[in-house]
Amino acid sequence: MNHAARSDAPSSRWKVGIDIGGTFTDVVAVRPDDGSVRSAKVPTRTDDRVAGLQAALAAIELDWADVADLVHGTTMVTNAIVEGNLAQVALVATEGFADTLAIGRQNRRHLYRLDLPPKIDPLVPAQRRFEVRERLDHDGHVLTPLDASSLDAALEQVTASGAEAVAVSLLHAYADPRHEETVGERLRQRFPFVALSNRINPEAREYERTATTVLSAAVMPLAAGYLDQLERARPPASRLHLFHSAGGMASPEAIREAPLALALSGPAAGVAAAGRTARELRLDNAISFDMGGTTTDVCLILDGEAQISSDRSLAERPLRQPMVAVESIGAGGGSIARFDHGALLVGPESAGATPGPACYGRGGKLPTVTDAGLLLGYMDAQRPIAGGMQLDVAAARAAVEPLARAMNKDVEAAALGILTVVNAAMVQALRRITVERGIDGRRCALLAFGGAGPMHAVEVARAFGIGRVVVPAHSSAFSALGCVSARMSYSQQRTVRMPAGQWDPQRLDAVRAALRERLCAPLVAAGVAAADIEIEEVASVRYRGQSYAIELADPEFTDPAALGAAFYARHERLYGFVTGEPWELVAIRQRACAPESRLPAAAQAHASGAAAPARSVSCVFDASGARPTPRYDRAALAVDQRLAGPCIVEDAWSTVIVPPGATLAADGNGHLHIDAGVAS
Repeated sequence: MNHAARSDAPSSRWKVGIDIGGTFTDVVAVRPDDGSVRSAKVPTRTDDRVAGLQAALAAIELDWADVADLVHGTTMVTNAIVEGNLAQVALVATEGFADTLAIGRQNRRHLYRLDLPPKIDPLVPAQRRFEVRERLDHDGHVLTPLDASSLDAALEQVTASGAEAVAVSLLHAYADPRHEETVGERLRQRFPFVALSNRINPEAREYERTATTVLSAAVMPLAAGYLDQLERARPPASRLHLFHSAGGMASPEAIREAPLALALSGPAAGVAAAGRTARELRLDNAISFDMGGTTTDVCLILDGEAQISSDRSLAERPLRQPMVAVESIGAGGGSIARFDHGALLVGPESAGATPGPACYGRGGKLPTVTDAGLLLGYMDAQRPIAGGMQLDVAAARAAVEPLARAMNKDVEAAALGILTVVNAAMVQALRRITVERGIDGRRCALLAFGGAGPMHAVEVARAFGIGRVVVPAHSSAFSALGCVSARMSYSQQRTVRMPAGQWDPQRLDAVRAALRERLCAPLVAAGVAAADIEIEEVASVRYRGQSYAIELADPEFTDPAALGAAFYARHERLYGFVTGEPWELVAIRQRACAPESRLPAAAQAHASGAAAPARSVSCVFDASGARPTPRYDRAALAVDQRLAGPCIVEDAWSTVIVPPGATLAADGNGHLHIDAGVAS
């Protein structure tokens, strides 16, 4: 590509979003001065992430020097936690509390299997857990001052332990961080990677706070090494941002201190884009449905906003920080099917990017969801996919045939069974994020994206009872679109514990101001004017004595009576009853956001001339057998053109299946609207 005419003016250089997934890497670029959009999908480079990122740029004919802002989502931290590829961590705790991590909660992993371990092993073994003499009460009052000699001894023990990173979690440090900050300052003189609980999770619940801080320390060396590689490769005039799990982008400096924010980074980017699309289409309730090569990620979107959770787990370990409430299951295009004791099972094992499904021709031999879709006629073997990959029907058949024989079925019936099973797993995920939260999911629209999402969306919607499916523009690279259209933001939650009968406006204002100052600092450092920063607040409220709280957006902190009324109304909606018992404000969560950026212009549908099918193929949708199915080029669809199923609409990287009984229409912004044909 000739770069002789490149301009260094910001408006003429590109803003790029790149999402590195388990199987494919997606890239979307927008040029601010003229709204030009480029997108591509390339195989993920698991051996060299930076080289994979550069390959994604090359696929859209850009050099990194052409990019003004690069926003990057990655599964690197998530994969490291799931696979256990973590640094050795030492823990420094208050005297008498170093074993909090090992004691944990009383929940058992296997309720009726006493022969199995009741809980997973702590990340920090006993020989790397150390204590210092100090004590605060739950209001932050000093009961025992920090003892200098015990701190000196702990420093020597940590140094001798061989730890690569250190986590510090002192009792009630969320209420007053002075002791913890002192310990951290001393440790940083010897260790480059130190995580402090008051910065990672300034909340009550000692076990969860400690576990989250330890997990953050455990991924610090990995994240720092990757950020160093990116910074070395980054041209001086290009800015780098990372997409975080609360649905926004952050600076590399902020991620270095809190790398756990990258957990679920890629799925959160897709949810952020889905929220913007829901607002654009004025969808009150929607569900994002992101099916890729390795996982399917779903999230509830209410009034255009993705639901946020501060109490999650990853690889069975507590993860307490604000995160998009994504439900992730091991069901993707690369999920492997097997027949076990008379039952057909699909996933969570995946063929991944290497070797990938058998039909990719890279040496895969096991049957996958993608192989099944190809054998049923859904995918076009004559049309290359990401990176010019040609699908191999014979290899897919060879992979599925042994499974079909074990099931005593023909190959097409076995392939149909694979899709039925994987769809059922996804229906269960939808149920968990709706029914279990008091939401009637049947009244939601299903926003389907990812490489495989539009292929499965209508059948999943039908099985759940959802009547409307939307396949947004740029659906195959939607998480990358979420990156490129993201705004910089930072979130944190802080424990307050303020009973309604002891309302203290001065203390509450001080807590809110301190939280606001902490969250705004990195935005101001990145050049955002303080006056332009938006602050969003959520209150966690509960009946006194309860363990868990209800979240209320935009709370009336200046009017405790109004806050209490909102809590009672929300409690009745969720649980069907309300009492007159006293309530308390447990915690405040704030999100500081830079101004919202302009969403890239979507590819426009043709304004005139209804598209004709490119050709007709034979597809199997149910046990009745194959039937002729026309294929349409997505870019050729006219505005408001309606297609009746069965039909297939495809672009360069994804396939939209419209089964018999469903209908599809394209709008002027490139979105596809499907009526699933569900009886109301």
